[in-house]
Amino acid sequence: MTADTGQFLAAAGEFLRADPARNSVMLTVTENLRVSAAAPAAGPPLYGWWQAAGSPVGAAFMHTPDFPLMLSRAAGPDAARLASDLAGTGRRIHGVNAGQEAADAFAAAWRDRTGDAVAVFRRMRLFRLGELVPPRPGPEGTPRLAAGTDRDLLAGWFGAFAGEVRDPPGEDQRAAVTERLGYGGITIWEVGGVPVSVAGRTRAVAGMVRVGPVYTPPELRGHGYAGAVTAAVSQAALDAGVREVVLYTDLANPTSNALYQRLGYRPVEDRVLLSFTPARHGLRFTRERTRGFRPAGRRRSRSVRGVHATAGRHDPVVGGERGRAPASRHRSPGHRPGQPR
Repeated sequence: MTADTGQFLAAAGEFLRADPARNSVMLTVTENLRVSAAAPAAGPPLYGWWQAAGSPVGAAFMHTPDFPLMLSRAAGPDAARLASDLAGTGRRIHGVNAGQEAADAFAAAWRDRTGDAVAVFRRMRLFRLGELVPPRPGPEGTPRLAAGTDRDLLAGWFGAFAGEVRDPPGEDQRAAVTERLGYGGITIWEVGGVPVSVAGRTRAVAGMVRVGPVYTPPELRGHGYAGAVTAAVSQAALDAGVREVVLYTDLANPTSNALYQRLGYRPVEDRVLLSFTPARHGLRFTRERTRGFRPAGRRRSRSVRGVHATAGRHDPVVGGERGRAPASRHRSPGHRPGQPR
């Protein structure tokens, strides 16, 4: 394990770049950290990778304090061993983002070591753009790149979106906006010169960008702006020579999933975000208990509908970075175990 981004990329970079879509979050977060050369305010990240003797890297993880641990494709026993190792260090982890098998194994080992309650916070689907199909007919208006003069408006919109999707509080939205403006990572949809919707994208890395966040204020929803601005950002990425454009959706929102497929996005994989909460404090911000992880002596809670259903809650918040889809009513083989390093 290491807190050095450069060391992590030197060891696991080839593994991550071999499948940039599935490893999108780790690639884009490490790229941001590499460019900024500054650790997140909450503290330095922690990275690790699995590599059996004489074999290439087979899995990797990344954890930024205050955000869930992001785990690549990994075998269940390896995920469980990682959780036990991390629990032994005393590092506080609030959740894990992984495929179902790896997430379950990690969570079971983490619960056994810490006593934390485990719950499903979000189930996600990764989509990759095939052939872009813009909305026809599209809404009125045109896209443009955001500028410095939009900073206050965008900071407010980013903050409103963060509230709707129940992101961890305290992030400096102006800093997030400024960072994206620095590389042309925000596009606004305007009608008559008035901004009505916004879509972001990550930096391009390994020939890939991830779309998000996308946000339309509640009073402006229902006009197709989210789909139009998503299509505009997607086309701009293709025009810039990007090979893969990806995004995440919340599986609890079938309308947004349908919208992206109409735009030409195709499913790649599903992931689950499990939250960990000290049992004595009860379950926070959870909507579904995981099967098999119900704390002893507690009743199984009912699954409840996601908050702000009309806005939609889409992408995980991992490693200090977001990747989201529209908040709009127009929704829009055998494994030789190695040791984590």
